[in-house]
Amino acid sequence: MVAQHTRRSGTMAVAATVMGMMAATGCTGAGAVADDVDAVDEVVRAADALERARSSRTRTAMEMATGGTRVTIRGEGGYDFARRTGRLTVVLPPDPAGLDEHEPITELLTPGALYMKNRGAGVPADKWVRVDTAALDDGNLVTGGATDPLAAAELLRGAEQVTFVGESEVEGERVRHFRGTTDIGRAARAARPHARPALAAAAKGFANRAVPFDVYLDDAGLLRKVRHRFTFANEGRAVAVTSTTVLFDFGEPVVVRLPDEQDIYTGKVEV
Repeated sequence: MVAQHTRRSGTMAVAATVMGMMAATGCTGAGAVADDVDAVDEVVRAADALERARSSRTRTAMEMATGGTRVTIRGEGGYDFARRTGRLTVVLPPDPAGLDEHEPITELLTPGALYMKNRGAGVPADKWVRVDTAALDDGNLVTGGATDPLAAAELLRGAEQVTFVGESEVEGERVRHFRGTTDIGRAARAARPHARPALAAAAKGFANRAVPFDVYLDDAGLLRKVRHRFTFANEGRAVAVTSTTVLFDFGEPVVVRLPDEQDIYTGKVEV
């Protein structure tokens, strides 16, 4: 049983035909959304639930196809949703030619800025690179190789329609799986102030502002897993990127210390 939910004039409604089918068949439980549950509203509120949870551990994966080859960038770390800061260790895939091994990149995520250590050639090993996320065409939804977990949740504020898929498990926890599409521009307008500039930049930079997603919420409404499928233009070609974020160990302390000014590299960064 699948329930379809749509945004209508600022209110949410379950399609009457589906509810009629449920009444006629007696369909309840894992395959159906409870009568008065509004899936769209629940997904939209995912970012608020994370801030109440304060912090968590996280794993990320960003998969893209380039030159006929599919590569995956992986990250792991923690995020303090109350302070809106996170720390990830991002591992790049091996060089396709097998010539170079990339050292992991340390990323510090903050509202408005991304700090990276071991960013690339020409940057001293003890220095950080600071990037203004609002100045990036994608608002750093994909540039850093990992989508900021809080930004991934804020992006869901633009959800227009959501389908309940069913129940499953993430990290051993029972979750409800929803599928839908969010609009980056709508999300930017609805986002909290700290997330608006980056999402507004992304709304202008992506080839398609409509972003399909799969989201997994637990019984408390906490975001356990989200997968976004982005499309952006690169040298005139549309590139598809799938970004997955998994959250677990909620309440685990996460300490993020931003670099001192003298530790930030100000020279040219080679790609």
